[in-house]
Amino acid sequence: MRKNLTFLFLVSLVMSSSCKPVSTSNALEWNGKTYDVEIIRDDFGVPHIYGKTDADAVFGLLYAQCEDDFRRVERNYVWASGRLAELEGQGAIFSDLRANLYMTEAEAKAAYETAPDWLKELCVAFADGINFYLNQHPEVEAQVIKTYEPWLTMYFFEGSIGGDIEQISTRRIQAFYEDQKALAYSEYGDGLVHPDPYEEPKGSNGIAVSGEMTESGNAMLLINPHTSFYFRPEVHVVSEEGLNAYGAVTWGQFFVYQGFNEKTGWIHTSTRVDFIDEFKEEVSETTDGFQYKYGDEQRAVQSQTISLKYREGEQLKEKEFTFYRTHHGPITHQLDDYWVATKINWDPVNALIQSFSRTKLANYQEFRKMMDIRTNSSNNTVFADSEGNIAYFHGNFIPKRDPNLDYSMPVDGFDPATDWKGLHEVDETITILNPGTGWIQNCNSTPFTAAGDFSPKREDYPVYMAPDSENFRGIHAVSVLRKASNLNLDSFIELAYDPTIPAFERLIPAVVEAAEKQGGSEEVEQAIAVLKDWNFQTSKESVAMSLAHFYAMNYQSEFRNLNQLVEVESLPEFADPSYQKRMVEVLDFTLNKMNEDFGTWNTPWGEINRFQRLSGDIDLKYDDDQPYIPIGLASGRWGALASYGASAKEGAKRLYGSSGNSFVAVVEFGDKVKAKSMLAGGESGHPDSPHFLDQAQRYADANFKDVAYYREDVEAKAEERYVPGNRKSSN
Repeated sequence: MRKNLTFLFLVSLVMSSSCKPVSTSNALEWNGKTYDVEIIRDDFGVPHIYGKTDADAVFGLLYAQCEDDFRRVERNYVWASGRLAELEGQGAIFSDLRANLYMTEAEAKAAYETAPDWLKELCVAFADGINFYLNQHPEVEAQVIKTYEPWLTMYFFEGSIGGDIEQISTRRIQAFYEDQKALAYSEYGDGLVHPDPYEEPKGSNGIAVSGEMTESGNAMLLINPHTSFYFRPEVHVVSEEGLNAYGAVTWGQFFVYQGFNEKTGWIHTSTRVDFIDEFKEEVSETTDGFQYKYGDEQRAVQSQTISLKYREGEQLKEKEFTFYRTHHGPITHQLDDYWVATKINWDPVNALIQSFSRTKLANYQEFRKMMDIRTNSSNNTVFADSEGNIAYFHGNFIPKRDPNLDYSMPVDGFDPATDWKGLHEVDETITILNPGTGWIQNCNSTPFTAAGDFSPKREDYPVYMAPDSENFRGIHAVSVLRKASNLNLDSFIELAYDPTIPAFERLIPAVVEAAEKQGGSEEVEQAIAVLKDWNFQTSKESVAMSLAHFYAMNYQSEFRNLNQLVEVESLPEFADPSYQKRMVEVLDFTLNKMNEDFGTWNTPWGEINRFQRLSGDIDLKYDDDQPYIPIGLASGRWGALASYGASAKEGAKRLYGSSGNSFVAVVEFGDKVKAKSMLAGGESGHPDSPHFLDQAQRYADANFKDVAYYREDVEAKAEERYVPGNRKSSN
């Protein structure tokens, strides 16, 4: 139906300016198609996009995203489509090779052609929305992708819908395809990339509570992703075809990723479900090419040669690679003498169908049916609806395997018994519906504490289905939910921002006892007095929080990760005199370092822990001498529910937040949906926009704004309204 769309667009680029689209009412002509769409920006700059059809709404959604931060939209697709080296140079070329190992441009186009017509229409609207923005803003120069095509939606990117390609090591890809060598197994016994346990944890909090716990008797949902700041904007997208979704969208997506409609709400949390497997292939070279053993037969290794471009100075150069695949997937690295194929979820059309249809559902029954598509591999899902249901799904895409084999490490691909046996049905996976506790929580933690005493039992499921461990955030969520009652939106926010730090409830008493028994300098005694008087709650005024944070960081460097205290409240070595002496020495070192960095260890947390946004750059710079906002929140690694991932940046001594609470919303379902939300910084990526930093102080104060969901509320808060291409202001 749309075979000539690309041709028509290319023609439009070379025609005179007199052929630019002309808007009539809410309709505009572009690329041979009429889009009927209006954008209303509220008093915080949030775009409320109203389209006649879903495609109209998608067109407006992408246009609005580009208005707010085109560079982030652009970079996601440059990275995902395997063209990052054209932007960043040869150092990114193995990221590009990794993208092509799983889907080349030709394969993306072929996948798009298999999509149902309604999805193709949305993909066309996606491309048209971006291209129309570029046409209307000649001052914005696309850096790599000059024309956006509908098939680009087949690529996924971080925080989206696919198989978490970033767990596949570009270092190992380089070793195999450039140096033809094997690298040693990781400490986990595999070749995958694992999160650094000492770095700020990435993920999300999701909490659903039933009506028995709320003031109104309605179910409520906390949507609390922990992502990089400015990674997702806040949007509202509406059509006359039943679309009315509000929430966060990863830049460039045409569906609300985490959010709600009038009847249902959903929050995704990163899962530890084992959905990636490595298959060792026994490969030999013959006159006919490479072959790999599979049972009693020899199969041909598929090969494909591609040329990747990379920037060097002002020039674009090319490098050629021949890559390989077996029926298990692409060859990603070598272990010992084996080539290794890494198999992940790769079903972009159905993933897009599942992700878009999720936003239009009316109740748990419809949501449960949608989950049968089973393409959401990297997420757990916490759910609530207007009928009072609360639910949890631990993962969604979970391969069936031989239970006698250990898939946490590479398996023998030459043994047919190691092949996946299809996917687990949703009813076979770990799910929870309306537990007797009246609440469900997941903080990237084990599902076996997700609903207190009504949680699923570990022994009922294969190990690979839930290798997730408990963490301090999970402990924290359970503790506050067990005491919660009569919640409304404001008290739900207070629960989500509870200032207690569970890790320090376990660590700090041990160092206090150690210092009291072993003694120390006068400064150590003064610091111990501060810590001894502390209630283990974070605030921007707290000196104890400053001490505890830096002591814990140094404790981990000297001893081991604080996660050792997740399952136990104390360690036997805490009573050992020699260990106690070392703990006091670590405290003394901490005080000296704080004196050196901050002038005195006696420094309130908010003077150290800061929010700062000096530009709209993707790679932000920080400066101790520039304006900042004091932040009382703490790191999720210590169990803070309201996570604030801050660290010392290049050229700075103070800590600056760059991840954690980003978009946050609390939602109440009933006859009408009510919600409050918060966005780190602001909606716009343009420093000259009034919405660049207008939520920053509110973010620091946890002062949520009321969500304008219904049309009359949007109209009441309207700051500007326009048809794409006819906006009076620039930001």
